[in-house]
Amino acid sequence: MILKIILSLLWFAIWMLLSWPPTITNALAGIAVAAFVTFMTSDMFDSGANPLRKPSRYLWFVWYAAVFLWECVKANLDVAYRVIHPDLPIRPGTVKIKTALKSDIGLTFLANSITLTPGTTTVDIDKERGLIYVHRMYIKDGLAISDRLPVVDRFEKILRKVFE
Repeated sequence: MILKIILSLLWFAIWMLLSWPPTITNALAGIAVAAFVTFMTSDMFDSGANPLRKPSRYLWFVWYAAVFLWECVKANLDVAYRVIHPDLPIRPGTVKIKTALKSDIGLTFLANSITLTPGTTTVDIDKERGLIYVHRMYIKDGLAISDRLPVVDRFEKILRKVFE
């Protein structure tokens, strides 16, 4: 119950920051949105991977956010280069990646991190076999179907410390 209250307060604070300046209408809408989002997402935190149980996970999450932003900047520059380049150097394909993440929230964060990084999109997750299928804008020569991607390795190492 305390977890749901904390999550509701977090979602409400995010809502109020995004709908600045604060008004009564925004606050009432924020209460409704926070209650709905808490209802829809609180089961992900009840799976034993609750980041609120260990304070060190907050620091790892901050580090994850910094790494994610840096990877997004690098990927944006790479995609911009490929679009502007006269030869349009793309070689699209799908890569199968093995992951050690087991929790739903960890897999969700990893999949969303991959998709939000330009040039890659998570196509499917096979939780039972621990596989993530990623479509990439450019696949290098000799990249096997189950090779690791450096960006996925970086995300996975940090997310394991946050959610598992």
